[in-house]
Amino acid sequence: MTTTGRPWGSDAARIAVFAALIIALGLVIVPLPGGVPITGQTLGVMLAGLVLGPRLAPLSVLAVLALAAAGLPVLAGGRGGLGVFVGPSAGYLIGWVAGVIVIGLIAGVQRLTWWRAGLAVALGGIATVYLFGIPVQSLVTGVPLGPTALSSLVFLPGDLIKAVAATALCVALQRAYPRAFPRTGLRVA
Repeated sequence: MTTTGRPWGSDAARIAVFAALIIALGLVIVPLPGGVPITGQTLGVMLAGLVLGPRLAPLSVLAVLALAAAGLPVLAGGRGGLGVFVGPSAGYLIGWVAGVIVIGLIAGVQRLTWWRAGLAVALGGIATVYLFGIPVQSLVTGVPLGPTALSSLVFLPGDLIKAVAATALCVALQRAYPRAFPRTGLRVA
């Protein structure tokens, strides 16, 4: 049994479902110059952080990254293999792990409110991911940090839309099916 009172198989199923969701959202892709595409995968990362929390969500992201490292085409555009971990998007992939932890910690174990969910995905799903992604992209591409950060602003509108969608989906999901969340006794405000 886990600390939430659920058997490990239940948690493993949730981890697998969100890993599959992150992979499936990789089919939604808008290629951009510079090597880092706009994808739906960050929406999956945001959803995992809000639903699974800081303990289980990183496991779903790590499962996706392990499959990618094994060479399976699970990342945006059918990418996979060890090469993705030395390319321009490598920092963003690492940022996913840190991001879901931040999302889960901010979302908390109390009631999932609109403002807390929105803040969690903005700080964890956007700011934290950028904090890892931009410096690594700058390093790999050889473009100075300032111009790389400015060019990354092209992702911000899409990420804000994904943050709003993740917030709305998770608050609605919690109202409709609170058992989907590993936190116990949660109610939506």
